Amino acid sequence: MYKIKNIFLGLFLFLTSFACAQQDQTSSVSMQEFKDLLKNNKPIVLLDVRTPEELSGPLGKIDQAINIPIQNLEQRINELKSYKDKEIIVICRTQNRSAVAVNILKNNGYKAKNVLGGMVLYKQN
Repeated sequence: MYKIKNIFLGLFLFLTSFACAQQDQTSSVSMQEFKDLLKNNKPIVLLDVRTPEELSGPLGKIDQAINIPIQNLEQRINELKSYKDKEIIVICRTQNRSAVAVNILKNNGYKAKNVLGGMVLYKQN
């Protein structure tokens, strides 16, 4: 059953990535905007939706990020309720999962934006 659930989740993420690729700019921040937020020590709520294994991989993690993997976000969304009045910046590896996460958050009444390019672009610059 667990394997079937993961297959369906993978298929869902794959299919929604096409829709998210054309995401409007009001739901995203550029890498430069994101880095400026970090550099200026502005208080931001950063959500990383990668798996714990990915956080310990070559792309690393950003210290202040809250980690809730995309596959657990709907079940764990209440962990973010103290941030419901703030904008949540969401990051993943390349921006596909974070775009899905933004939709989940918005559907649950949160304000959220996706980091364009994800951790891959973050580490390149």
